[in-house]
Amino acid sequence: MKVIVGVSGGIAAYKAAELVRALQRQALDVQVVMTAAAQRFITPLTFASLTGHRVITGLWTEPEGGGNEGVAAEPGGFRSAIDHIEEAGSAKALVVAPATANLLAKFAVGIADDFLTTLYLATTAPVIVAPAMNVNMWEHPATRANLEVLQSRGVKIVPPEKGYLACGMTGSGRLAEPAAIVQAVLAQLQMRNDLAGEVVLVTAGGTREAIDPVRYLGNRSSGKMGYAIAEAARQRGARVILVTAPTSLRPPAGCEVAPVVSTAEMRDAVMSRLHEATIVIKAAAVADYRPRIPADQKLKRSGPLTLEFEPTEDILSEVALRRRPEMLVIGFAAETQDPLAHARGKLSRKGADAIVVNDVSRPGTGFDSDRNAVTFLTANTAIELPEMTKKELAERILDEVLALRRPASLVAESGLVSSRAEEPE
Repeated sequence: MKVIVGVSGGIAAYKAAELVRALQRQALDVQVVMTAAAQRFITPLTFASLTGHRVITGLWTEPEGGGNEGVAAEPGGFRSAIDHIEEAGSAKALVVAPATANLLAKFAVGIADDFLTTLYLATTAPVIVAPAMNVNMWEHPATRANLEVLQSRGVKIVPPEKGYLACGMTGSGRLAEPAAIVQAVLAQLQMRNDLAGEVVLVTAGGTREAIDPVRYLGNRSSGKMGYAIAEAARQRGARVILVTAPTSLRPPAGCEVAPVVSTAEMRDAVMSRLHEATIVIKAAAVADYRPRIPADQKLKRSGPLTLEFEPTEDILSEVALRRRPEMLVIGFAAETQDPLAHARGKLSRKGADAIVVNDVSRPGTGFDSDRNAVTFLTANTAIELPEMTKKELAERILDEVLALRRPASLVAESGLVSSRAEEPE
């Protein structure tokens, strides 16, 4: 989920770096926009290094030495005249910290003379501003009137704190602490915190088993479903451990990432962190077999080739066997025929609480697609989750996982019971 952090020109601009980090810890993707005055207090390179994104510093092409050096430029290096529209449409919230008296005045009367003020007029996303200024400026009738205008338009104001100010005076005007601003952002985004206190261990991607130093056996898993679950769990307050086989995806912000390649490496990584987890979601596509003795050197073409295979480690069964009583264990099953029948067998053999099963032969869903449709299968229920984006599906899967923790009375009150179809006898 993307949010834009606007930084205007006050001494508190340096604290925006802390805010960026705090937002990233909530698994939010942060794009920073700076006014010209803000760049007098802190360089764009600081924010570019933190976010991995080129900082937006103006409506036009970035000037030489503008502070974004070392960060990849947009194609052509030209800032489109409608970039503020595109950024406004892609962000879920605009957060301005610090917001100076000058910026509040511009927002209130609709002046659009730089990227940040133009973006403000273009966005329909929630806007959160955290003012910071001299105490007399904060208490001036003009500033109070501008705040009233902005509040009447739905802008969320995170008021400054009292204390010793950079100007040497004491009073209201200090930028609110990053934690308070983050809470305001989360409230505006209506992000749930129902996984707070949980440690969710997610596996993702497809493992690779070496044939020789050059070749390997693999599968078509992109890792998108596992990464979506990890990101959604982090955004809902969980501490997330992501054990990932090779993918082309960027790990979600705020997750603890353990990269692996083979099934044996994934097994070791999972078992080494299992004592920390309260929920284990095995979304990775794990190889079932590997060459018994991989070749030391690259195999040359010389006619027919026979390889001898051996089974790989059964990670899901071992997790279920070594689980603590309060731990939930969720497996995945990618099938091409009779998916529910095969998934029921897997659920029984593995000892998991639930299996998420999908038919990967369906066109437009499954491997490397951004969409999927699954059935969340437990010993007593089969909940069909129809085709949707993998990000949406991740939220629905987590809803069902949490329902396994709730007493039956709470599940009924939540309305989730209506989505369940009892298994036939």
